[in-house]
Amino acid sequence: MTLSPTARWTTGWLLAAAWALSFPLFSALAPHRLWGWCAAAGYLGAAAATAVGRRRAALAAALLGAVAVPLLWLVLTGQGQSEVTVIERSGRLLLDSGRLYVDRPAHVEEYTPYLPGMALLGVPRALLGGDGSGDGWVVRLLGDARIWCAAALFGCLWAARRLFGGGPGGGRGGGPGGGPGRLLPVLVASPVVALPLTVSGVDLPLAGLCCLALAAAASGRPVLTGAALAGACALKWTALPAVAVAVALLAVLRGGRPAVRCALVAAGGTALLVLPAALLQPAELWRQVFAFPTGRAPVPTPASSPLPGRLLTELGPWGWYLAMGLLLSGGLAVGLSLLARPPRTVVAAADRLALGLTLAFLLAPAGRFGYLALPVLLAVWARSVTVPGVSRVVTGSFRLRPSDGGRPTARNERPGGHFA
Repeated sequence: MTLSPTARWTTGWLLAAAWALSFPLFSALAPHRLWGWCAAAGYLGAAAATAVGRRRAALAAALLGAVAVPLLWLVLTGQGQSEVTVIERSGRLLLDSGRLYVDRPAHVEEYTPYLPGMALLGVPRALLGGDGSGDGWVVRLLGDARIWCAAALFGCLWAARRLFGGGPGGGRGGGPGGGPGRLLPVLVASPVVALPLTVSGVDLPLAGLCCLALAAAASGRPVLTGAALAGACALKWTALPAVAVAVALLAVLRGGRPAVRCALVAAGGTALLVLPAALLQPAELWRQVFAFPTGRAPVPTPASSPLPGRLLTELGPWGWYLAMGLLLSGGLAVGLSLLARPPRTVVAAADRLALGLTLAFLLAPAGRFGYLALPVLLAVWARSVTVPGVSRVVTGSFRLRPSDGGRPTARNERPGGHFA
């Protein structure tokens, strides 16, 4: 028996509500519990609206309950995960002394496991003069790092859609998601994005810049691609796989010179953003950005979800080396796949990057389940963008083939309309 689209979407919202309700029951973090109650109410409202055929109302209920209400409450009351405080502290240090990292940190809260670009998202709070619980609601709202992280994500996604024509997605839809262009709001409302957006926001700018880089590469803009990659690499070193994927996509669609130009812009931009901090605090940058997230710092990282790499590390020193070996092997395998079968569409590129990041997060010596939101967002975003002509084939990859009577065909299309 096959469920109707309405039944499938209703079931999906109910499952999301059940997942959200697990946080008030099992989480020890107050922001997570608050999000769970609000999101569960929103998802239940979305399920009810879907059941009676109110698709737009369903999406609005989910966004209101899972994103808008808990985000505003947590921001205005000054609650959130420690990442928010870390980003805002980096912004204050940058303005006060030009430094980004606390010297010789003794506690986990004093570590800043991010590259220098992340500090820019904490500058608004420093400029507004906010210093804690006594801040007014305007300072809290306009200075909170989560707001700027979300703004960076949505700004990049808007720019990426503009590169593909900017219109709403077409296609048939059987639920609140409608056509492909409406998948993204559903993803934002889902637990995989709504939870990190509400409680920390730290991975959102990285996700947005990766999407923008792939869109720019698919549209044949090597300089913009390199600039987006530089921005991503200046936030977290986990953005490095995006460089390889975007360069491979550019190379197969536009040739070697644009790919090299993109790589040079990415390398130069990253160096420009990271090198000053590396020269000013080389030991702290290494300790906090590389040693701490991989479990080699004096203070253990709180990222301890029971993922394969973490479980191997708990077996002893040899387990850490085994996890790192598997991590490097996974990266090498994805790199070789880019050489053997480079991606030819934005969907293929996003899927390849999502695969590489998933392997990295699973095999890293320390990690969280929440990190997997980035690969999911990449895969869904690629299917939500609108491409003129042929769905999921990149802009600018069309040419006329006389054997097809002058019909526009994709560069990677084989005779008969099939794609490589």
